[in-house]
Amino acid sequence: MRHILVTLLALASLTSFGQNPAPGRTQERPIALMGATIHTGTGQVIQNGLITFDKGIITNVADASTVRLNTNEMQVIDVSGKHIYPGLISPASLVGMQEIASVRATVDSREIGVLNPNIRSLIAYDSDSEIIPTIRNNGVLLTQAMPMGGTVSGSSSILYADGWNWEDAVLRKDDGLWLNWPGYYAREFDFETFQAAIRKNERRDEAIRGLQATFAEAKAYADGARPASVNLRFEAMKGLFKGTQNLYVRADYAKDIIEAVRFAKSAGVVKVVIVGAEDANKVAGFLKENNVPVILSALHRLPNRQDEPTDMPYRLPGILQKAGVLVSLSYAEEWWRTRNLPFLAGTAAGFGVTDREEALKMITSNTAKILGIDGQVGTLEAGKHATLVVSKGDLLDMRTNFVEHAFIQGRKVDLDDKHKRLYNKFKTKYGQK
Repeated sequence: MRHILVTLLALASLTSFGQNPAPGRTQERPIALMGATIHTGTGQVIQNGLITFDKGIITNVADASTVRLNTNEMQVIDVSGKHIYPGLISPASLVGMQEIASVRATVDSREIGVLNPNIRSLIAYDSDSEIIPTIRNNGVLLTQAMPMGGTVSGSSSILYADGWNWEDAVLRKDDGLWLNWPGYYAREFDFETFQAAIRKNERRDEAIRGLQATFAEAKAYADGARPASVNLRFEAMKGLFKGTQNLYVRADYAKDIIEAVRFAKSAGVVKVVIVGAEDANKVAGFLKENNVPVILSALHRLPNRQDEPTDMPYRLPGILQKAGVLVSLSYAEEWWRTRNLPFLAGTAAGFGVTDREEALKMITSNTAKILGIDGQVGTLEAGKHATLVVSKGDLLDMRTNFVEHAFIQGRKVDLDDKHKRLYNKFKTKYGQK
């Protein structure tokens, strides 16, 4: 019995060693970060800047040489020579929704059925995911947990990358519904040949007729008086017709993008966002004319067609920006690569986006505007949440991205993660004589 007890205690100690750090404590006193270069997310850069925040809210952003502080009343952190950025926002993400793709019990992003507008990704979000601390270490402090599967997948929510549970972490609940547009063609991956194949979607017309009927009924339900019996599916869609929710449409091909936008407009949807949008350069004028923003999928990929330039995915954000389209960047379904989100902006800055500050907007203020959270986060301005990171160098450059401090609503976040623990473990092993 004694041996069993000793074994259990040993296993418990190993388990606790591998756990994620506890969430940050509520800010207790005002904090001032002094001397860094501040990238506000609005396009403005302040050299030798000062940023102060109290009770989780930014109180001042200014040139440090023009402000006098009462250092007795606040904690002053010297960050001279470093860079301060708004916390990066990862839209269209599976972080917290999926841990190990090959282990079904850890995949909570899909629900059975075709039309599931009432499904909420919020309550499936795992705040203890091992992936969450890894994205914080590269400056990603917010994520949009999206649903997958079916034609109408459900609603997404926006959460901070810190919290004891989803109730602690949530910033905005049910910000929008997700629609997988039934396109002309479907792309399938053959694991035997390890090649992607494109096939015609034979059930496209049937799927669109079903969507038209569903959205027409939902619109009538939203416009009518309160019914005697509540329809949970139509209740979940009300915000689409009142402008309080986005309709996120996954569509890549040019024709699909045009048809999806026209369908949404004709159905009475107020706000439409195209996600993926790999052919968006072909319909940039259409997107601008209809005031439709896009959330691009990962840029670090090959082009879709053999006759396209190999750098077309890299150039796509710049093409859309110059056309006047509001652009955001994401890693979409590649949840384990979300930590590399800042480097997508760095790539965009090197391939056509007008400057690095405009590229930064694509993972901060642009994303916040699209998601409807720009009143709280996305830029470093007085009155907004103190959600920011301090990096030793350029956050968008993988050679100099080294996050030294991270604050979420003023709470200082522990930057330990599984990657660091494994690095230190094997550094010790192979460093032994």
